[in-house]
Amino acid sequence: MATFEKVNDLHVRRERLKQGGGEKRIAKQHDAGKKTARERLTLLFDAGSFVEIDAFVEARGIDFDMQNKKIPGDGVITGYGTVDGRLIFVSSQDFTVIGGSLGEMHAKKITKVMDMAMKMGVPFISINDSGGARIEEGIDALGGFGDIFFRNTMASGVIPQISVILGPCAGGAVYSPAITDFVFMVDKTSHMFITGPQVIKAVTGEDVTFDVLGGANTHSTTSGVAHFECQDEDSCFEQLKKLISYLPDNNLSDPEDIVSQDDVNRINAELNTIIPDDPNKPYDMLDIITKITDNSEFFEIHKGFAKNILVGFSHISGKTVGIVANQPNVSAGALDVDASDKAARFIRFCDAFNIPLVTFTDVPGYLPGVKQEHDGIIRHGAKLLYAFSEATVPKINIIVRKAYGGAYIAMNSKHLGADMVMAWPTAEIAVMGPEGAANIIFKKEIGEAQNPIEFRKQKIQEYRDKFSNPYIAASRGYIDDVIEPATTRQRIASALDMLASKREARPSKKHGNIPL
Repeated sequence: MATFEKVNDLHVRRERLKQGGGEKRIAKQHDAGKKTARERLTLLFDAGSFVEIDAFVEARGIDFDMQNKKIPGDGVITGYGTVDGRLIFVSSQDFTVIGGSLGEMHAKKITKVMDMAMKMGVPFISINDSGGARIEEGIDALGGFGDIFFRNTMASGVIPQISVILGPCAGGAVYSPAITDFVFMVDKTSHMFITGPQVIKAVTGEDVTFDVLGGANTHSTTSGVAHFECQDEDSCFEQLKKLISYLPDNNLSDPEDIVSQDDVNRINAELNTIIPDDPNKPYDMLDIITKITDNSEFFEIHKGFAKNILVGFSHISGKTVGIVANQPNVSAGALDVDASDKAARFIRFCDAFNIPLVTFTDVPGYLPGVKQEHDGIIRHGAKLLYAFSEATVPKINIIVRKAYGGAYIAMNSKHLGADMVMAWPTAEIAVMGPEGAANIIFKKEIGEAQNPIEFRKQKIQEYRDKFSNPYIAASRGYIDDVIEPATTRQRIASALDMLASKREARPSKKHGNIPL
């Protein structure tokens, strides 16, 4: 009988924990358009697979009447489960319990599952919904943040780390998501900022709303902090699970191949005419990518940020690839500060986790302008050069149209270690565009010509015929082959097969010094 009572007591205690901060706070959470911490775990994990760890942990603080406060689970749920059969560790902050604030034991729960994820070599997901550091616990709360940041850094490049912001994330709390590989936010309910609107108003006099300062749209389009902006929590977890499907468990494993029903030898004749006859006319690079990938799928990352470059995941012949492509529809596909940062970070993620890189190049150069120079395009642009040079995964480059000057070098050229560089017949590989080149080379002749406008046109065409094609580069071995566009899918798949056993060493060193 005593045993029965103890078992019954256990069930009562567990049921109490499941109530979080109580019915009123749960109702308030729902009224704000947010799900509870446990409801989110139901959305994430395979049915019945979640196993909670440290459910009975309690705060140890005694200051400011803390000893008399009941804080179920210390405001965070931690544990593990499976997503489409794959083991994942998670922490999910519970805003209904003391605002999800982070204290000493709250942090210890999170760091424990982070350590377990590292030992098991599987992804870690952090679901953030917190009022920040628990003021009553003072330095112990701050120390907890530091312990988490340190583990984020140690896990970087070892296991995938994903942050899901589903409420407030302010002050020191923002730095954990910033270190992780991918950040998800939800429109209207997610907010990230170092200092809130009230502090900004008091210090600088600026009036700003929570959404404008640190909402999902701001961080997915302007700051680049968020990789995904979702309409609601349901679509957020759908996108999250899609992302996980492209990723390996850790840096020592490869992404899982899928069985593709899309014929690897499929020829797409539309690619032969997809590049406009006018070299200055824009087009959508997505039309090229989706005609080449398995089932026309492209899982775009950082969709709203630095739109002049595209990054994301696809499958080609069942193999996961990371795609980096210039977007001629936006700023002619020119590289700028944000595009360089966006691409470099994605390239380094793919390299860390053994995901081959496929580049589609159509770049007229680096975006000119005083603002770009003052914002540090030299330093930021160097990140892209560094990332491609450092990467040892299979690297394939398809030059579809323009590849001018330093931007040609930066976009995964043979000079930076690309394994296979193929060009379409429409490729223009040169130091600069024909117009600029003609103005420099024939400046004197144009000035002395009887009809300068017509003479300049002739010289532009002369330069284009001689240099703005792939054959000079091919004759030097900088291009491995000039291919028919319709066969691009077939050629990339063949190159991926050939490069599957690639091994490439780098000089022994502690680490390089990327121009941050």
